[in-house]
Amino acid sequence: MERDEEASGPMMEMCTNGGEETSNRRPIISGEPLDIEAYAALYKGRTKIMRLLFIANHCGGNQAIQLDALRMAYDEIKKGENTQLFREVVNRINGKLGDKYGMDSAWCEAVDRRAEQKKGKLENELSSYRTNLIKESIRMGYNDFGDFYYACGLLADAFKNYIRTRDYCTTGKHINHMCMNAILVSIEMGQFTHVTSYVNKAEQNTETLEPIVVAKLRCASGLAHLELKKYKLAARKFLDVNPELGNSYNEVIAPQDVATYGGLCALATFDRSELKQKVIDNINFRNFLELVPDVRELINDFYSSRYASCLAYLESLKGNLMLDIHLHDHVDTLYDQIRKKALIQYTLPFVSVDLSRMADAFKTSVSGLEKELEALITDNQIQARIDSHNKILYARHADQRNATFQKVLQMGNEFDRDVRAMMLRANLLKHEYHAKANRKL
Repeated sequence: MERDEEASGPMMEMCTNGGEETSNRRPIISGEPLDIEAYAALYKGRTKIMRLLFIANHCGGNQAIQLDALRMAYDEIKKGENTQLFREVVNRINGKLGDKYGMDSAWCEAVDRRAEQKKGKLENELSSYRTNLIKESIRMGYNDFGDFYYACGLLADAFKNYIRTRDYCTTGKHINHMCMNAILVSIEMGQFTHVTSYVNKAEQNTETLEPIVVAKLRCASGLAHLELKKYKLAARKFLDVNPELGNSYNEVIAPQDVATYGGLCALATFDRSELKQKVIDNINFRNFLELVPDVRELINDFYSSRYASCLAYLESLKGNLMLDIHLHDHVDTLYDQIRKKALIQYTLPFVSVDLSRMADAFKTSVSGLEKELEALITDNQIQARIDSHNKILYARHADQRNATFQKVLQMGNEFDRDVRAMMLRANLLKHEYHAKANRKL
């Protein structure tokens, strides 16, 4: 490779990446199989159940993981009141876990009976509150109905009742409480446009927002942007989450998710300076990255141009990321963008690049690398041409001498035009040749 004299950046690391020195720096940590129990312990409530069921549906035919996830989902559902979801899980298990995890009709009947009694009680209380026109009591009545429907798994009814509290909110805290409930249910329903709407509504009450609530709103907003494939906006939201969040929002997201979602979105969309300033030097986000060492290391490897190591980390993480309920649809897109950025960053400082050495750095074949570079050149993301015979990539740098001459000529023309305009104005003033406005008396 020949280095461009005017280029800047970590040249030596870029040039040696993929060779012996890089492989001896430290071993690549391979991705371990997902520990279902440890993963499930990060969450609570409905999201814990839905994540377990998602893993059971997407574990690629691994029956051990599937049954383990279904077993934990079964146990978690029996702590709540959602009999419909319980029946679905029992059908999925289909007797594979023995009689202990079969249909419990007595439990279903008891839960449904209690639910009917509780619903009647709530209806009577709400009717009484509405008759007495007590706004705070009516608000609490609708809120209790929302909690009831949410526990039973009737998300649409829960959302309607949470929203009805809006007309009876008398303080900023009441509005924030309503927004947080609406956001929670909207995330569960996959209605992320609603999430964005209620996040914006809650953020308008800046005086009543506590730091923990602000952190939760940023997580919810980040999830909404992620689902809508606005990865750069998602990265910014996750990077701004305060470490005080801790496990306080684990009915939606775990702190480890903040690190993973934010780190991958940032890698895919941030330029080099943004990555350094907003991710690596971000003290608050560093606390989240410490929870997921693999993500921390792959970000540092990418910034330091250790692409072989970075891509190895990404590959080792991919299996587990595909089992994430929010990230699985975006893994391939994010990985593709990260790889393209790595290829562009690798070639940028050099006048010529040996494709064989570059292929070694990216753990791919020369022919495969050529196809990737051809696509980037066609999209005008890399200014270069490929010598297919000698397997060398030549950069197309702008003709600096010609560009300088063109700039000088342009500046000369602009100067000439300005001077002529000034002389014309001076002569007009000298000869008092100017238009006078007509004044009406």
